[in-house]
Amino acid sequence: MKDFIPILLVGIIFSAVNVAQARIDTYLKATKIIVKKADRKMMLYANDKLLETYNISLGGNPIGHKIQEGDKKTPEGNYTISYKNAASRFHKSLKISYPNNVDLAHAKKLGVSVGGDVMIHGLGKEFSCLGKLHTLYDWTLGCVAVTNEEIDKIWKMVDVGTSIQIDP
Repeated sequence: MKDFIPILLVGIIFSAVNVAQARIDTYLKATKIIVKKADRKMMLYANDKLLETYNISLGGNPIGHKIQEGDKKTPEGNYTISYKNAASRFHKSLKISYPNNVDLAHAKKLGVSVGGDVMIHGLGKEFSCLGKLHTLYDWTLGCVAVTNEEIDKIWKMVDVGTSIQIDP
């Protein structure tokens, strides 16, 4: 009986930790993402409650709305997360639903290719050593970049269908 009590206590502690973790994982589901391009910030919200704020890097030509493929601009407007890629070249990625119907119509009017594959992503193996230093420079082709550790956390918090608002 004496040996049973420590084993029982360890079991109770592990159970409490697992229950607490399950509650945290459930509570921390983001319902909305807001990107403030000028501030280089991305915020995750559960309804109106701010959950997390991240420093980000953007496309190499970040001012203004993405108009065409190759312009290195990060789009502006309202989109959703349409796909999650666990095998991304950039560690993990969340696809932003760019282009929307307005983007498509504008590109058609201009006679240009609208582009696509705009993501929130990590740094990948090649650049993971940079960590938060990656935010000193806008280096993506139009995506929103965070560290690998941050995209791991974001991955758990954001589901396909989550809205994303990208502001200038």
